[in-house]
Amino acid sequence: MESEKNSRVIKGVELQAMVDRRGHGWEAVKDHHLEKKYTFPDFATALAFTNKVGAVAEAEGHHPDIHLSWGKVRIVTWTHDAGGITGKDFALAEKVEKL
Repeated sequence: MESEKNSRVIKGVELQAMVDRRGHGWEAVKDHHLEKKYTFPDFATALAFTNKVGAVAEAEGHHPDIHLSWGKVRIVTWTHDAGGITGKDFALAEKVEKL
């Protein structure tokens, strides 16, 4: 079932293989969360990106931690109720990449 696949925690070799296949600079940190850092020319552009990520997260019902500073945004995602990285996190990362 697709919902079961999306809620299963992914770790180890399988996790790294999924990260490597997708690319885009996302990293699996300690088999616990996916993370990516973005840079922008100024605060306003970083804030606009943050707002777009927020809209995607709300539409998905899956909300990452978003860290905003001048010209930088860091996205950190994991599935809290599962306690690690699941298919939901990869789906969210892919949508963020399309922004």
